[in-house]
Amino acid sequence: MNTKNLLLALNTFTVFTLFFYIIYAEFGKPPEIKQDYQHDPAPSPFNAQPGEPVVYSTKTVMIDLPDSLKFAGEEVPLGIPDVRERLDREIHINTYWHNNSIFLFKRANRWLPQIEKILKEKGVPDDFKYLCAIESGFQNVVSPAGAVGFWQFLKATGIEYDLEINRQVDERYDPIKATYAACDYLLNAYEDLGDWTLVAASYNRGLAGIKRALENQKVDSYYDLMLNDETSRYVFRILACKELLQSPSDYGFEIDEENLYSMIEMRKVTVTETIPDLVEFSLKQGINYKLLKAYNQWLRDDKLTVKDGEQYDIWIPVRK
Repeated sequence: MNTKNLLLALNTFTVFTLFFYIIYAEFGKPPEIKQDYQHDPAPSPFNAQPGEPVVYSTKTVMIDLPDSLKFAGEEVPLGIPDVRERLDREIHINTYWHNNSIFLFKRANRWLPQIEKILKEKGVPDDFKYLCAIESGFQNVVSPAGAVGFWQFLKATGIEYDLEINRQVDERYDPIKATYAACDYLLNAYEDLGDWTLVAASYNRGLAGIKRALENQKVDSYYDLMLNDETSRYVFRILACKELLQSPSDYGFEIDEENLYSMIEMRKVTVTETIPDLVEFSLKQGINYKLLKAYNQWLRDDKLTVKDGEQYDIWIPVRK
């Protein structure tokens, strides 16, 4: 075949290929499925009837802010525009951060009664339970900076406030002992600052950092300070958490108490001698090692050395 005939054959093949492609593109694709998104409320996947298409609503509403708000008995100056807008931001973020907020409600039901009792005993305002909520969500989390537990203590601060921290024991993971330590910090900070809102801010920025900012900027209120973004948002995150946990229905949350996490019944075992094998210890207590470590996360090893004169309380879940 000469060059002229070869080019003619290639051109013919190209024309037929384009023709069949156009026919398939027009008639061979599946029919378009049209959905009506105008219905409100939209059926959810949990209440749709068999064969009924599920249409997800994307409706989002702006939230009305409270007319007034206090933290630890101290008035929040909502008449200052930037204060109102900063609160507005955090309330909207937490309201529409659904998974996080739902599990916050669940865990709060288990832990808030215990934390409230300690705050009252130590004379710390009840609103500081919401500080714990934003720090950890009532979980033993570890931050990138190495802060640990419900109250996010760094190692040096934990030791300063009498929490034992070593290879086998880390009491930052004990929610009860860490709450007592946090109360000691908050009370010490209040002696220095005389203002609970500033105390809350200092939990994020540090006591020295807050005092330095007040002195440099010649003001005496958290709401008048120019701070780094994290500390600037910090108190407003606490306030938003307070609003949601106090009045969930005002922010669109339907709380079913049966689905909240309840307190676990425990019995206390006080040990005064070294436990060489915590696996064997747990089995003798009628539970497994997993449960022992789940409810005593401050135990950081598979054994526990108890020195003369020392003792530890280990909590054992009661099986029903």
